[in-house]
Amino acid sequence: MRYEIKYRPSYSMLVVYLDPEEYITAEAGAMTYMTPNIEVRTKVRQSIFDALKLAILGGQSFFVNDYVARGGPGEIGLVAAPLGDITSLKIEPGRGFIIQKSAYIASTPGVNLDIKWQGFTRGIFGQGLFMIRATGSGELFINTFGAIDRHDLLPGERLIVDNFHLVAFSDTCKYWVRRIGGLKELFLSGEGLVVEIEGPGEVYLQTKNLSEFVGWLWTLLEPLVQERAR
Repeated sequence: MRYEIKYRPSYSMLVVYLDPEEYITAEAGAMTYMTPNIEVRTKVRQSIFDALKLAILGGQSFFVNDYVARGGPGEIGLVAAPLGDITSLKIEPGRGFIIQKSAYIASTPGVNLDIKWQGFTRGIFGQGLFMIRATGSGELFINTFGAIDRHDLLPGERLIVDNFHLVAFSDTCKYWVRRIGGLKELFLSGEGLVVEIEGPGEVYLQTKNLSEFVGWLWTLLEPLVQERAR
């Protein structure tokens, strides 16, 4: 499948060029434009149970769309809501990735998505650490808020990552979710939980923190809201 990523790194858009009868699967709402000969097929993610896991726990849409080129080649543009970059991850048997719930844009046939239960779903609700595991074979396209910062870890090499900056890492890595310091640091340091990742594998970070951005935006909006409420 041919594709290009345009307008990097701040306003990236994924453009996919489909051969006749070729298709790509994308998150609902990701399409910006497509040629008239592309047929849209909406479906529930995998099984009903898997779809419910992703929708309720992973924060993803219950549905995804298949975009199929009919009667000739087609073209489609895909984007995500956050302002940032897009990259492609190669998924192979025995070489998958664990990605942030909101990072998924699209994938080629043969890529399977599921909740990574162990570790990430224990006592960390509200901390932005619901991850999705991608396995199988094909291309996985992810987005970031801000620029992409890639780290290649050697066997035994470790990296500590703030959970809101973590986008994806190889499933060949080991990982531990922990908090910084004690309860005082958890609530007052502004850091919360972190993920310690051990190689070998790739780690992808985003340079901006969406939670901090929302907090900063509220400092600008709050006075206006209070003024209108009077």
